[in-house]
Amino acid sequence: MDPDTVAALRAAGETDPHIGTDGRVPHGSSDDPDLLDFSANTNPRVPPGTREVFAAAFDTARSYPNDGYPDFRAAAAEFVGCEPEEVVPTAGGLEAIRLAMQTSVRTGESVLLPAPSFGEYAREVRLQGGEPAFVDHDAILDADPDDHAMAVVCNPNNPTGECYDADALRAFADRCREVGTTLLVDEAFLGFTDEPSLSGREGVLVARSLTKLFGLPGVRMGFAVGTGGALDRLATARRAWSMSAAAAAVGTHCYRADEFVAETRERVARERERMRDRLATRFDVFPSDAPFLSFDTGDTDVEDLLATAREAGIALRDARTFRRLDSHVRVAVRRPDENDRLLEALDV
Repeated sequence: MDPDTVAALRAAGETDPHIGTDGRVPHGSSDDPDLLDFSANTNPRVPPGTREVFAAAFDTARSYPNDGYPDFRAAAAEFVGCEPEEVVPTAGGLEAIRLAMQTSVRTGESVLLPAPSFGEYAREVRLQGGEPAFVDHDAILDADPDDHAMAVVCNPNNPTGECYDADALRAFADRCREVGTTLLVDEAFLGFTDEPSLSGREGVLVARSLTKLFGLPGVRMGFAVGTGGALDRLATARRAWSMSAAAAAVGTHCYRADEFVAETRERVARERERMRDRLATRFDVFPSDAPFLSFDTGDTDVEDLLATAREAGIALRDARTFRRLDSHVRVAVRRPDENDRLLEALDV
């Protein structure tokens, strides 16, 4: 990126409601300790033993980490089904997204993006001097990837929540490869499902995050996966020591917590369906395979609903910050007793 693209993005924030006046994208998450946070889609639980692993990593933090991250790469590769050498460690999934775009998108090139979806995609495209080309999120696999430097798919999509059909996604990946378009698949929430990763597929870059599934957004650990020349570019552009020693140790531990992952998937699936059934008695709720639900508030004003929840000590995500949503709210799927508090506050 160059200074002009950064300045242009900041200027766009003055008129674009999906970008803050500082050029940054609004996100969920509340730092108010008095609020139960349903605005961020992170697991309310962490794998057993994680605190001890994090503390034990303090001694290793006295030295630079091994820039090869062999243990983390092996654990991550086993989890998603690729080769360890195809894993590129990053400080969170968003850094993986930026790295993928920095090494794939040139100034003036077009990038095919779903909408509504994660707002950081468009921001990162603009920071590279590229031009976002928005397509309805449920139609992006039918779009023509030709004439675009990159296409992005969020699977499952945030904020709507649904996974794409695996066969259709692979077919789209093949079409992208045939026309020379890089496909970036953001799999930040895929670990909550049994759906296969596209990691290791030729022509595809995958971004993964440990933030959501393992409930550790502050540790900043994630990775990208690539093959061939795209992998070479990722590996060359990656910052040295791109992941802290503590993050690498915790990530290695988490990706081997098979029982925790299985229990999380079962709990989220059960609670999500229970919440959806209740919410649907009052709101128009999107189907979801993710640890969150989004819904149209209908005749209820969004501001009023947010205020009602806050009075009950609950923070919700105002989903109007997502493109093409103008009367929507998103809520996380948390522990059963916490979900009960939400449902009672929303009078469903």
